[in-house]
Amino acid sequence: MKLKEFLKNKPTFIGSFPNVFDIPATCLPEIAFIGRSNVGKSSLINAIFSTPNLAKTSSTPGRTQTLNFFNITDTIMIVDLPGYGFAKAPKEIVKNWNNNVNTYLKGRAQLRRVFLLIDSRQGVKAVDTDMMKMLDIAAVNYQIILTKTDKISAKELDNIKEKTQLIYNEHPAMHPIIIATSSENGTGLDEIRGEIFDLTK
Repeated sequence: MKLKEFLKNKPTFIGSFPNVFDIPATCLPEIAFIGRSNVGKSSLINAIFSTPNLAKTSSTPGRTQTLNFFNITDTIMIVDLPGYGFAKAPKEIVKNWNNNVNTYLKGRAQLRRVFLLIDSRQGVKAVDTDMMKMLDIAAVNYQIILTKTDKISAKELDNIKEKTQLIYNEHPAMHPIIIATSSENGTGLDEIRGEIFDLTK
């Protein structure tokens, strides 16, 4: 299957799982999207797959509260994970989300890559570094995706990309290529699509 043919297929919703142990067994490779609350994750997922409302969007941080699975023609599974950091929810619920996400990330053998979303206006924060360290220890390959790049100038984007690239040597599980994206104008979407397609092989 070629990339153009692959992209004609839209993800099929499999289910939302509040508990990691409820996820059905599958042999398909998986890629997961994660980032701080309100990083623009759902909007980016919808834009990548040209499917409005595939992932539920909201201006309220913490909208995604379950592990959401989507199947692309039995070739790869897309996983939309709850955001970390600030969320308008009781602490016990947030703690439960975090435990589920960490258990999934550390123990999912078929997880090929995590797309770690960083708001380009803010850069890497302490909570992002904590997530990166956990993925490093778990030896889970992750790739940094800068979001909302249409909100900053070209100079600011160059600066944030340079700063982010500098931390590469500190993180053994980090993918070397950083992708700058915008769900509004389409920047970087083809690059992510290409990465996803390569991970189906």
